[in-house]
Amino acid sequence: MDNTKTSSQDSDWLYEIKAEKKLLDFNFKEIWRYRDLLVLFVKRDIVTVYKQTILGPLWFLIQPLFTSVIFTLVFNNVANIQTGTVPSFLFNLAGITAWTYFRECLMGTSGTFTKNAGIFGKVYFPRVIMPMSVTISNLLKFGIQLTIFAGFYIYFVASGKDISPNANLVLFPAYVFIMGMTGLGLGMILSSLTTKYRDFTVLITFGVQLLMYISAVPFPMSEILEKKPEYFWVFKYNPIAQIIEGFRYMTLDTGLFTWWGFFYALGFSLVVFFMGLAIFNRTEKSFIDTV
Repeated sequence: MDNTKTSSQDSDWLYEIKAEKKLLDFNFKEIWRYRDLLVLFVKRDIVTVYKQTILGPLWFLIQPLFTSVIFTLVFNNVANIQTGTVPSFLFNLAGITAWTYFRECLMGTSGTFTKNAGIFGKVYFPRVIMPMSVTISNLLKFGIQLTIFAGFYIYFVASGKDISPNANLVLFPAYVFIMGMTGLGLGMILSSLTTKYRDFTVLITFGVQLLMYISAVPFPMSEILEKKPEYFWVFKYNPIAQIIEGFRYMTLDTGLFTWWGFFYALGFSLVVFFMGLAIFNRTEKSFIDTV
């Protein structure tokens, strides 16, 4: 009688939480089950970033605009870096718009474990939802900044500037996917490392600033090829530089786009995502003991 009752109770369980998990476990069914929580985290990321600030969401616009102005003054006017027929401000704004989405995804997900240790230690949910929510919420910020870029684009076209997109514009969703996956994958790797080595918290901020300059954000790759060809390999094999250059090429029809560079960046994003997922899944089992 007791055995029958116990067997009946065991068969009534809806979910079973196990410590064992595959390194590349990405349970879409479980994530879909927790979709309401994912939406809640996305809303939280959007609302709380500039809560109790005077300008609020306007910071989404101010940051790329001011950065583009500074880049134009320093790199184009002072350093005399040429951008061809494309206005220097619009050239810089295109690069900064793409770079900002990648950077925000990377920075936002790199502190997943340390920032959410309190939540992770109290309640169960698929941990990967947290970095996913950061990547998705940053899409809204990217959309706002893309709208500003489109506004200036229309202004310069109306002013008679010789600029236009090309057929590669159909690759726009692919480039957004590559930027998001690369930032998410690298962020999950770094978030796992910061649970044991807090030095990475400082290193990430410093490293991202340096990465911007070797990713061809403030200047075209053609300038490096022309003036410093011995260093061109640094940019050629940098997948972020390939993303930035490809984004400029499809929107402004300028740059050194190659299909090799596109598939190289795509392959890198997939490899780093699955690598980050494996490390993230391994770390989540024991991170609470080290945070």
